[in-house]
Amino acid sequence: MLDVAVIEEPAAAMASLDPMRSRILAALTEPGSAAMLAARLGLPRQKVNYHLKELERHGLVELAEERRKGNVTERVYRATASSYVISPSALAAVSPDPSRSPDQLSGHWLLALGARMVREVGALLTGAARAQRRVASFGIDAEVRFASAADRSAFAEELTEAVAALVGRYHDESAPGGRRNRVIVGVHQIPDARPDVPSSGPGPLSEAMGGNEQEPSAEQEERS
Repeated sequence: MLDVAVIEEPAAAMASLDPMRSRILAALTEPGSAAMLAARLGLPRQKVNYHLKELERHGLVELAEERRKGNVTERVYRATASSYVISPSALAAVSPDPSRSPDQLSGHWLLALGARMVREVGALLTGAARAQRRVASFGIDAEVRFASAADRSAFAEELTEAVAALVGRYHDESAPGGRRNRVIVGVHQIPDARPDVPSSGPGPLSEAMGGNEQEPSAEQEERS
């Protein structure tokens, strides 16, 4: 079972988004038959069996084993991955394109960059799985709490200079056998995890990156 599988086909994306089928997918992180799933989820076995066949048809679940019980063969299924990501390629006609409006200060552009990354890495993972190879990749995940808007602005400037210097040092357009790699660096506020707290609109980070000035409330300062 994969840790994460990328769904690229529109029909498979629709199948995964069906509420009933998403419940079955979540339940199949542990292998189970239609009868076992019906008992776990409190659903009719016939309905579960129908949805299992649809999920199997789209490659979201697979047969784990078959068990003989008297004159009956019980088919045990498992999900093909622990979790799934729907690639923007599933909505090719309306998928985000960062080249349309390259604006470093735009959250929409950052989102388009992320969507392109999901699409490209998803395609690499699909090809690598078929070839039984690993994808050469690297990622950094960090959090930073700025003391002031000036510090945030200085951070963005230094980060831009550092990345540009590294790219300039290692990029070799004429290297024989060289392979192109994409570097994406993004900075964004972390959304408030509390569902009872409404969004406060543009915050300190967007203000540092060119958004509207907005002073944080006392509650926001305390949470920071």
